[in-house]
Amino acid sequence: MRKDRVDEFFARLAAADPEPRSELEYLNPYTLLVAVVLSAQATDVGVNRATGPLFAIVDTPQKMLDLGEARLRDFIRTIGLFNTKAKNVIALSRILVERFDGEVPREREVLETLPGVGRKTANVVMNVAFGAPTIAVDTHIFRVGNRTGLAPGKTPLEVELKLEKVVPARWKQHCHHWLILHGRYVCQARKPRCPDCTVRDLCAYKAKTVA
Repeated sequence: MRKDRVDEFFARLAAADPEPRSELEYLNPYTLLVAVVLSAQATDVGVNRATGPLFAIVDTPQKMLDLGEARLRDFIRTIGLFNTKAKNVIALSRILVERFDGEVPREREVLETLPGVGRKTANVVMNVAFGAPTIAVDTHIFRVGNRTGLAPGKTPLEVELKLEKVVPARWKQHCHHWLILHGRYVCQARKPRCPDCTVRDLCAYKAKTVA
């Protein structure tokens, strides 16, 4: 996609939603980190349903350790892979307490050393909690990047690096939120809602829906 079209693409998304926000509910960087770890292969709605009661009593790594893995499992039992996720949350909480004085690191390389934290999770935390212009590529962004021709790639990392290259600096702060929300509610996997799409004339997708 040409540079001027990329700029117009994001200008339109920004006009429709000037201040996009994560749909995960959180209280601080730590609870955001936990929520994002729990959201792997799960919906934000499902995670919020579980973390609402959890975050009412746990909002620091030490409180999570005091809660313990067994009780944590009870809170997140409705989330997929809850056993593994509970282990990871307890383990990363212990590391935060022992090595980082209970604070969430701001650097991607450090975040990625925490159990259950990959590049996408680190990018979300850096962007949402700390305002870094990172781009977290999930399934929605991967689909939108490829389908529209905005940033085609065979892997999430390839799409991320292409987005980093083509997205103008003024749009990078909210870039991944606009693309996630666009993929979640408009450019959907099975049947994209092309008639409702504000960027349909900029999109390279050939099989556009008409209704």
